[in-house]
Amino acid sequence: MKLIVLLISIIVISAGQSHAQTKADPQLLAEISKIKAIDHHAHPLKVIAAGEKPDDEFDALPLEALDPFPLPARLQPDNPEFIGAWRQLYAYQYADMSEAHTKELLTVKQRVAAERGDGYASWLLDQLNIETMFANRVAMGRGLATPRFRWVSFVDPLLFPLSNEAAKRANRDYRAFYPGEEKLLKRYLSESKLGELPAKLDDYLKQVISATLERQKREGAIAVKYEAAYLRKLDFDEADASTARATYERYVRGGEPSAAEYKTLQDFLFRYIAQECGRLGLAVHIHAIDGAGGFYRPSGSDPLLMESVFNDPSLRTTNFVIVHGGAPFTKQVISLMGKSNVYADFSAQTFLLYPRALSENLRYWLEAFPDRVLFGTDAFSFGPLVDWGEVAWLSNTSARQALAIALTGMMDDGEITRERALQIARMVLRENAIKLYGLDKK
Repeated sequence: MKLIVLLISIIVISAGQSHAQTKADPQLLAEISKIKAIDHHAHPLKVIAAGEKPDDEFDALPLEALDPFPLPARLQPDNPEFIGAWRQLYAYQYADMSEAHTKELLTVKQRVAAERGDGYASWLLDQLNIETMFANRVAMGRGLATPRFRWVSFVDPLLFPLSNEAAKRANRDYRAFYPGEEKLLKRYLSESKLGELPAKLDDYLKQVISATLERQKREGAIAVKYEAAYLRKLDFDEADASTARATYERYVRGGEPSAAEYKTLQDFLFRYIAQECGRLGLAVHIHAIDGAGGFYRPSGSDPLLMESVFNDPSLRTTNFVIVHGGAPFTKQVISLMGKSNVYADFSAQTFLLYPRALSENLRYWLEAFPDRVLFGTDAFSFGPLVDWGEVAWLSNTSARQALAIALTGMMDDGEITRERALQIARMVLRENAIKLYGLDKK
């Protein structure tokens, strides 16, 4: 065991000392581009009929609720990289983003969407060589059918059954986001045939939490998603059941728990949900990245805050995925991948970072735990012009380039053969996800 720890330490240190690779082997990149990918994390939109209200279920925490905040460079609507997406997807003929040309583009996009109908979303996946996309949504919808799309549901509302007024006062982003969670919890109660929260915690666990998870599983969910870092820190510590029970039952009908009391209840509920997910075969996805919003707390999304959860022996039958790879804490994630049930995807890094920078993060991971790394786009919509298809294109293109750059560097340094490089690429882009979720059996 000491030898294993020493070898892992050497891998991490040597990765930090290696020179950054800047170019991909063209042949390797060409082969990687042919691999049909499993997109582990995205927010695709459902097809909307004429006169129907816009899709508002693509995320439990829509960013529109926040105060205005600056977007990173690659997500600016005038990023010329999106011209490449328009060319591939809609045969855009221009090299600029002028108003006249983009107006013409919108007409083309509307025509293609109308012609494709319910198959439009699947057609977009075909253009990107993506076989399956995991849809992080409140609910699925028209055009997002299996097997091309797999549902990942949201479970954060289940953590916050009591008054959230103190949290709303503490942070402007919290104030914007908590009402959506409270609304979704009411929806889950209604779907569980309940008019109000049960008076006893044990009944809440069975009649609301377990019932919701079992229903989502029946409706096709393959995983659940936490966006909790937008609502609190990720330090879900061990919690005393009696204290959690007393807090819930004291405040469920009114009043405001102290911060310490409410945290204990939330920590207890998180672990109960994780145990139930293990029982049901649902993976637990945890948002961990320097997220959106002018008042987001990046330190609260450090994946190392989850150590006690990942080290809990009672949760080892539950698979956890650190979504977005914990950026900017990507190096620390290697130590967590050493747990038997912890994985990481690199979604969002795919549009926040250019390929060379992303390749450096990937190389750290691939040199240590290539079987724990998952591809994802985090595709979502900025509106009709830069829709989720364009963001998926940017992420998909960057990811494949970054993967090729990282593997080229490993080949050039004599760490792996070309055959092994292609094997790792297939693992990252599809085989790790197929194995983790048993997609070949579903």
